Amino acid sequence: MESKGIANIYAKLYAFLYIRGFKVWISYKTQVILTVLSWTLPVFTYYFVGTSLGNNLVERIGVTNYTSFFVIGLAFQGYVSSVITTVSQRIRNEQLYGTIEYYVLSRSGVTSFLLYSALWGFTINTINALVILGIGFSLGVKYHIDLPVSILVIILLIISTLGLAFLSGAFTMVIKQGNPISFFFSTFTTLMTGVVFPVNVMPLPLRDISYALPLTWALETLRETMLEGVSIYQVYFPILILLIFDVILLPLGVFAFKYAFKVARVKGTLGEY
Repeated sequence: MESKGIANIYAKLYAFLYIRGFKVWISYKTQVILTVLSWTLPVFTYYFVGTSLGNNLVERIGVTNYTSFFVIGLAFQGYVSSVITTVSQRIRNEQLYGTIEYYVLSRSGVTSFLLYSALWGFTINTINALVILGIGFSLGVKYHIDLPVSILVIILLIISTLGLAFLSGAFTMVIKQGNPISFFFSTFTTLMTGVVFPVNVMPLPLRDISYALPLTWALETLRETMLEGVSIYQVYFPILILLIFDVILLPLGVFAFKYAFKVARVKGTLGEY
């Protein structure tokens, strides 16, 4: 019985990650090239911006090494924006193809459909993060990584992102297009969460909004655990904050999507686009 469950999970991973994810992605060569360029070009853009500004100006805003600062920001920002976009886009595509009913009414259920849909987003962004961190190393970034604590922070960020992705999926299920969650997190996270400049340079109201987003806490903590190698005792407070985000956002996202699915099914709009 247990081996059957493991085989079932493996089959889903193979279907969602390899067939629906990697095989489709790699089959469009131009898309692969453009995707890799979209990962790498911003790194060099911000590198030359930081170089032209000079260390004195950058240090005035509390950043000792700007290249290290933005490399961590760019490497992990994609986990939020891309995963949320991936989930809502997957639902939207299935609605257009007329296959959404088969997925959500299958034995796997609604939550399983969203979870496995998000896995490809996490996978492609892990590759993205490794590429950016590698380029950062070639540009002189020195990593002093506390690996267990860094992995813990990334896992907490992924869980909160899953909750937001489920919320985004709920909007897509009901309103089809014009998803406000996807729009906000795909366009404003670079501006609002300290990806390429520290949050403390923003006006106070915007700073408050920034600290209401889990990515801000995750990036600040990852910079400490990956660049300075600080221990878990030194970052226990932001980790606790991320844990609170997870406890709130994941159940909220799952509930919102299940409710949106129920509404769409009752109204008979599940497959409408």
